[in-house]
Amino acid sequence: MEIRSGAKYPAGALSNFAPHEFVMDGVVCKSAEGWLQSLKFKAVPMQEHVCTLVGITAKRRGAKKSWKKSQTLWWRGRPYRRDGQEYQMLLDRAYAALAQNEKFRKALLASGSSTLTHTIGRTNPRETVLTQAEFCRRLTHLRAVIKMEEASCST
Repeated sequence: MEIRSGAKYPAGALSNFAPHEFVMDGVVCKSAEGWLQSLKFKAVPMQEHVCTLVGITAKRRGAKKSWKKSQTLWWRGRPYRRDGQEYQMLLDRAYAALAQNEKFRKALLASGSSTLTHTIGRTNPRETVLTQAEFCRRLTHLRAVIKMEEASCST
């Protein structure tokens, strides 16, 4: 299943552009894209603002921020090396927070056992805050976790 904005349900609802509200470390985020783009900003107030953005508006807000040379991203005043394990753990926490959104959970379950793909995403981690593989791996993992939770609740 190819995940992209504007695709039929559930693929479109799994896009980072989809308006799924979640809370990450006390910050209300209106979409995964808003949160991801916020990582390019060092100033906490600006990060909080970017977290309120959805879809292409969020993407455009972070598009011109130069982080690639330093390979440093920021969250709540703390620097993260793009290639570091702590950054991967931050991504895990953010997607776990997103998975608390009921509409997102339903879309993820509606994807069934489909292989999730995102071919429009970048593959080189030095060029993007979230690669195709990082994105699809997290969604696939969360889907399995949610299925297990649902199965244990029904027994």
